Amino acid sequence: MNDNPTPIALHRCRFVDYSPSPITALAFPPLPLPSLRTKKAGKERERDRVREYGTLVVGHANGNIDLLEWTGEDDELQARQAWQLRKTLPGPNPSKVDTLALTIRFPDTFPSNKTPSLSDLRLFSCGGGSELLEWDTARGCVRRTVPSQGGSIWSMAANPASTMLALGCEDGTIRLLSLAADTLEHFRRFDRVKGRLLCIAWGPPVPRLSKRAAAEKSDPRDDDADAESDDDDEEEWSDSWLVTGGSNSCLQKWDVRTGRPIDRMITDKMKGERTLVWTVGVLADGTIVSGDSLGTVKFWDSMTCTQSHSFSAHAADVLCLTIGPEGTTVFTSGVDQKIVQFSYVSGTPDAPSPAKWIQSASRRVHSHDVRSLAMWPPHMPLAASYRRMPSPGSPYIAPVLVSGGLDMSITLIPALPAHLTTSNVAARVINPIASGVATTFEDSYYRRIPYHTTMCVARKARLVLCMYETGLRIWRILDIPNASTVIDGMDNTTDPETRVGWENLLEMELNVHTNLISSALSDDGRWLVASDLYETKLFKLTTTPTGVVKPKRVRLFTPLLQQQLSVAGSKEPPSTGGNKFVFTPDSTKMIMASASTSIIVVIDLGPAEPTVLRQFEHHRKISSLSGGRVIRGSSRGKATYASHQDEEHDDTDGMSNSGTLPSILQMAVSPDGQWLASSDEWCRTFIYNLDSIQYHITIPSLPHPPNAMAFVPNKPQILFSILPSNTIHVYDVETGEVPSWAHDLNSRIPQQIFSTPDPVLGVIFEPVESPQPLANGDVIMTDSSQDSPRSTSALPPTTILWGSSWLCKLRLDWLGQYSKQRKRRKSEVEKQHLPPVSDIQNSASEARNLRIVTHYRAILAMDFLKSREFVLVEQPLVNVLSKLPPAFFKPKYGRT
Repeated sequence: MNDNPTPIALHRCRFVDYSPSPITALAFPPLPLPSLRTKKAGKERERDRVREYGTLVVGHANGNIDLLEWTGEDDELQARQAWQLRKTLPGPNPSKVDTLALTIRFPDTFPSNKTPSLSDLRLFSCGGGSELLEWDTARGCVRRTVPSQGGSIWSMAANPASTMLALGCEDGTIRLLSLAADTLEHFRRFDRVKGRLLCIAWGPPVPRLSKRAAAEKSDPRDDDADAESDDDDEEEWSDSWLVTGGSNSCLQKWDVRTGRPIDRMITDKMKGERTLVWTVGVLADGTIVSGDSLGTVKFWDSMTCTQSHSFSAHAADVLCLTIGPEGTTVFTSGVDQKIVQFSYVSGTPDAPSPAKWIQSASRRVHSHDVRSLAMWPPHMPLAASYRRMPSPGSPYIAPVLVSGGLDMSITLIPALPAHLTTSNVAARVINPIASGVATTFEDSYYRRIPYHTTMCVARKARLVLCMYETGLRIWRILDIPNASTVIDGMDNTTDPETRVGWENLLEMELNVHTNLISSALSDDGRWLVASDLYETKLFKLTTTPTGVVKPKRVRLFTPLLQQQLSVAGSKEPPSTGGNKFVFTPDSTKMIMASASTSIIVVIDLGPAEPTVLRQFEHHRKISSLSGGRVIRGSSRGKATYASHQDEEHDDTDGMSNSGTLPSILQMAVSPDGQWLASSDEWCRTFIYNLDSIQYHITIPSLPHPPNAMAFVPNKPQILFSILPSNTIHVYDVETGEVPSWAHDLNSRIPQQIFSTPDPVLGVIFEPVESPQPLANGDVIMTDSSQDSPRSTSALPPTTILWGSSWLCKLRLDWLGQYSKQRKRRKSEVEKQHLPPVSDIQNSASEARNLRIVTHYRAILAMDFLKSREFVLVEQPLVNVLSKLPPAFFKPKYGRT
């Protein structure tokens, strides 16, 4: 190997004017209420608290809703990558999301010691209009809409039992909607008050005896028959009151049974103007917390409806608040970008004093308005006797505060209550996002979940495609001989702002029903495809002699897809939307993954008109087999085993009984155009042969759906799958086995890759101009003392993994040396003497063959244009924030 750094020409592109949509709402799933059965209540209280992590739901101003899943394994309590995007629900165009609510679909039968998964939940949203939307998270579309019957919906909240949904409306009334048996029906309308109901929260539920249990309590018997029926006689949770905040400078407490206001709590006023109560919350002891337009946070006694504490904590409107899981901390934020923590301080036996709330800490982690706060695990407004208590000695997971707003960033902050740092719990505290040792709100390090968009690079045509909510833009990268940046040498002399190495070719605005969900560009730049949830549009691009690119839509493509995707017995034309598209390297075929039916369609882009070659329905099946391993269609990709005699392509078994279909998240085509790999959210990966247009094999399921998949250029049957945890899984699709050199691949990869806070978003291999693959498929191995290879490589020498804030140049033919060098340096440190000169040389070789670069951010796309030349598209946060209106700023005396 050459000891000199090898330059790679890098086109650093910042001309893409993409801006992510502001975050307007955040929500975590609720935890189920504990059982009230007398025989099991004690056992429920002794169980450990739930350790699973719920789905994070993010609402945007453009109407889209993102679903983020936890990236850790089932037995891991920490994950450096935390929550990462799994799926996006496209919003109707135009629309927005102001409020989100999650409920358990069947709360009566759901286990009380389990965290609800996405399939167990119902998702509701409203965006300032008069209609409530319920989403089908499996299909990614709106399941049903219900009018509020009271004008615009300003607030929404579900009761702790997930049986009722309360709406605060424009006309000053509360509407209750019943959620029983997976329905959504109007149940009751409360009395009307003056003003809009801007926020709403439910009070703590109380136990209520069922009719049979109440009758037996009034006439107790001790016979055996009644003892056997104790399991059927169960107490029920009942809602007693709720509280609203409005535009009339007051809060209202309501009786749920009568629908009438019980009492009113009046806030402060300034200059005769009305004070808007933007947010309200209720603690387990019934304490009411409110935030208003004066920047004041108030605590109220729910029994007497009097003010107990008042804090002028903010310089502008308080827009959101959330409560810690223990109920001893409250977090508020709003227009002044500051997140404030309030802590409950109780008296001690040594120094008795009345318990009170104090303003304990504050931080600024956002540059603009903070619109929403959420906490995991969520607060359960229950008495201490009904809460789950951790077992003595068990790990204690620090809660995580999630915030989002106009600056499009989602921040994660460990927020352990301060009183737990001095107790016996402190030694057992675990930081779930592994951002540092400190876990309290004021001392912990926060992390951001990066934003990214759908972008595509056409290598041969040197084009870059970016997708917006309803439009597309295409740029061409010009071939400038000396426009290069040396990656190994970190040469930053090239100014990406002043160098003219690109040109804008095409801008398109499409007429769509929802926001666009996917797009793709063929490698030769002749075909362009884009789709919303309901229709796919295919365009043929032609270039005039003057260099102008003109798109022409293929009108017959939509009827062709409708004919192929039609469902027997359905009277309505099928949806032709696709959530994933890939082209073969020769641009003669396009593969489409249907958004509504999970069918893969192989389309021949012939010289005349496109024709469908075949469609595959393997992702619609409930199970599939690979080498005796049954890969079930569950949300976590669980697998059981069956006998080999049942192995003959049982992919044609029936669909799931629930009727839900997994979305196809990733597809990849091999460089020679022979193999197609597709992966869905049930963690299943199917391999197809595009030469024979036949199903080939199902590879073993992975713990999570991969974030990226790619085939190796000079070994096109080798498939790389990168998980959100940055672990790499390699599979030989031709032989149906994992290559021998990849069995312990992750143990030989440097730990710096796994410790990056952002997950891998893509993997690219340097194109090999004259590939010479070996028959045995051996990987290059080097001697431990020198860089001379002892076998010929079947893998590309340069592989680049990239995330939103980093990229890593990795030599796959040198992987064996990382573990050897780590072990050698560790032994030398133990012996306390200097390493020999050969070890110093190997350390330099390791630095060359593993290079992590962190000064490009946020990276939106990255790909090779040709050997030793690639393009990197980034959108710095400064450019995004420059397009926003000025942030709130209140000067203080003596400061400029």
